[in-house]
Amino acid sequence: MAKEVKFSLVFRDMWQSAGKYQPRVDQLVKVAPAIIKMGCFDRVETNGGGFEQVNLLYGENPNKSVRAWTKPFHEAGIQTHMLDRALNGLRMSPCPKDLRKLFYKVKKAQGTDITRIFCGLNDPRNVIPSIQYAKEAGMIAQASLCITHSPIHTVEYYVNLAKTFIDAGADEICLKDMAGIGRPVSLGKIVEGIKAYKEDIVIQYHSHAGPGFNMASILEVCNAGCDYVDTGMSPLSWGTGHADIIAVQEMLKDAGFKVKEINMAAYMEVRTQIQEMCDDFLGYYIPKLNHINNSLLVKPGLPGGMMGSLMTDLEDNLKSLNKWKVKNNQPELTTDELLIKLFDEVAYVWPKVGYPCLVTPFSQYVKNLALMNVIQMEKGKERWSMIADTIWDMILGKAGQLPGPVAPEIVELAKKEGKVFETNDPQSYFPDDLEEYKKKMQEKGWELGEDDEELFEYSMHPGQYEAYKSGKAKADFEADLAKRKAEANAPAGGAEGPKSVTVNVNGVNYKVEIAYGDAPAPAAAAGAAPAAAPAGEGEDILAPLEGKFYLVKDNSETPKKVGDAVQAGDTLGYIEAMKTFNAIRADKAGTITAILVSSGDSVEEDDPIMKLA
Repeated sequence: MAKEVKFSLVFRDMWQSAGKYQPRVDQLVKVAPAIIKMGCFDRVETNGGGFEQVNLLYGENPNKSVRAWTKPFHEAGIQTHMLDRALNGLRMSPCPKDLRKLFYKVKKAQGTDITRIFCGLNDPRNVIPSIQYAKEAGMIAQASLCITHSPIHTVEYYVNLAKTFIDAGADEICLKDMAGIGRPVSLGKIVEGIKAYKEDIVIQYHSHAGPGFNMASILEVCNAGCDYVDTGMSPLSWGTGHADIIAVQEMLKDAGFKVKEINMAAYMEVRTQIQEMCDDFLGYYIPKLNHINNSLLVKPGLPGGMMGSLMTDLEDNLKSLNKWKVKNNQPELTTDELLIKLFDEVAYVWPKVGYPCLVTPFSQYVKNLALMNVIQMEKGKERWSMIADTIWDMILGKAGQLPGPVAPEIVELAKKEGKVFETNDPQSYFPDDLEEYKKKMQEKGWELGEDDEELFEYSMHPGQYEAYKSGKAKADFEADLAKRKAEANAPAGGAEGPKSVTVNVNGVNYKVEIAYGDAPAPAAAAGAAPAAAPAGEGEDILAPLEGKFYLVKDNSETPKKVGDAVQAGDTLGYIEAMKTFNAIRADKAGTITAILVSSGDSVEEDDPIMKLA
């Protein structure tokens, strides 16, 4: 009898791999019946990864979204699954143990059946506790092998890793080929090795289309015994996304596998709705290059899920760098020139920092480190001159054990800065703090939510949750969207579109000024905006790069205020750029006489943010 291969639609990852944002809950609920009607999916990826963060960024409650979105699939007998980052939960930085345990209880209560647990270091110390917590909450624990291609990441390495996870209680194994650079024959051998160890273990294969291997890889893993295959669909298939369900289904049918048929009328209905979502607002955050397959991605091995936001962010990085070049009488770079420099630098940096698998957050860390190196070297500075604290945590072992050794030049730099390499269980560095967040919510008069889901959300994404609750997140998003729409629809001949729009957030009207070209757009304001701290005497502290300014990066820190004395090397605040917090440090002792921007404000490189006397 022919072996059956079942399909999953990775609807969340389709959007993350294409651009910056996810659909709104009303759009998700509307498209769900048509996805069900397609009749070919046994699983749908509904949430996880960046899904909840981007909900907050455009002002929507992710808890309500997940509950409403998973419900129709449950009623239809289709399993829902999510992506989770093990030690990091749903964010870029590690989570305390109490938050990790609450995470699975909340997601199970909200309607998520399966959690796909992954660690970019493939460190069992990060994955195994999540397997246990997920199973205790009643979820199916799917442990991931983060696939990459290096001298360290061999077939034997991955088969032994799968054995470790199975022995620890994993219900399923996922080959998470997040960059699509797994070599097809090797992937087949990995599946064969896992099935030889435990014949009935469920294996799901996830890959991205960009580099060009994944159709061959899908066929190889299915021939070796894979049970589920992740797919995408038009207009978000291929490119930095996933193979289209039509092509995969036809290929496997021809190879003799038992597969479900596709209701093509429903397929076209879903396709039409996806296009409508793009036309509404999501398409303004999907760069055209992300629709194109590119074998240049084989060398840097950057994941498809990151390429969506990377190309959007790169536009801002290029503008900032070219401003500096114009100011210093140097020729500007094109997007392609910067991209090639970045890809080459990623390939250089990756082995130097111990071959972490290039998946969240470590793909962002390696990419950010490479991009900072490129930008600093373009400005005549040295490589490694700007390394964010979270990247140092990865290098030093605080996030888990790196697969390979750190290069001597990085070890020497760590010694010069007084940094120590760590070998303890990564969880030991991050103490429980749920009670602190519960107390803060009670003080603010905020509800903990059904099944403590609001407590979970605040603890998982504190800065973004506060911006969501205040309305600032939605106002900032609406301002940025209005600017993008105005630029896209500007009349020919260089004429500009509207100078301002008014958006309504929680019943308050915000007038948003729109700037064109290189001029920064002022922040949104409701009536009288909070006044910035008055400028004092002293020297300006400048933003070292473009991003969002924050006084603290988490609940464990006390924000600096006017009048505070600081010593050379003290952290004054952070610039969040490219999903990492980059510390702004005092270069001398003094007293803060003014804080010129508010937490959450966008700043450009060299903008004054504080005064120090």
